[in-house]
Amino acid sequence: VRLADFAHRTITIEDSKNGDERIVVMTQKIFELVKACCIGKSGDEYIFTRSDGKPVRDFRDSWRNACVAAGVPNLKVHDLRRTGARNLRRAGVDRDIIMRIGGWRTESVFRRYNIVDESDLRDAVVKLENSQRIAKVNAEADATAKPSMPPNSAIIN
Repeated sequence: VRLADFAHRTITIEDSKNGDERIVVMTQKIFELVKACCIGKSGDEYIFTRSDGKPVRDFRDSWRNACVAAGVPNLKVHDLRRTGARNLRRAGVDRDIIMRIGGWRTESVFRRYNIVDESDLRDAVVKLENSQRIAKVNAEADATAKPSMPPNSAIIN
């Protein structure tokens, strides 16, 4: 199937918003879903096609109908980019990698998508408290592990 490489679990995005072609690695779930979409298709067909075999070029009506059916009538495809950026950041993925996956060329554009919410702030406090607790335990362990030496003594090997 055109644009999907199942051996390497990648999808090539040819026509991105910024004009750059990029390759995206599929998660296991996406791999399974895309592979199911491609059953019975030849190597020159697109992943997403209409019943007549023509590629899907504009999916806005289908997206809107699916969102209404799912109970999220105002969800935009673009919203998923924000969610993706946030989830990648929370998973500890490097900013440069997130920018490459999202196709963002500049830090300022990335920051617009990198939404910080209250749970991020709570996570930061938990991380700080854990770090302080570990530092205290390590300091106490160091203090008790050092043997006391009488003044003016020397270690002889």
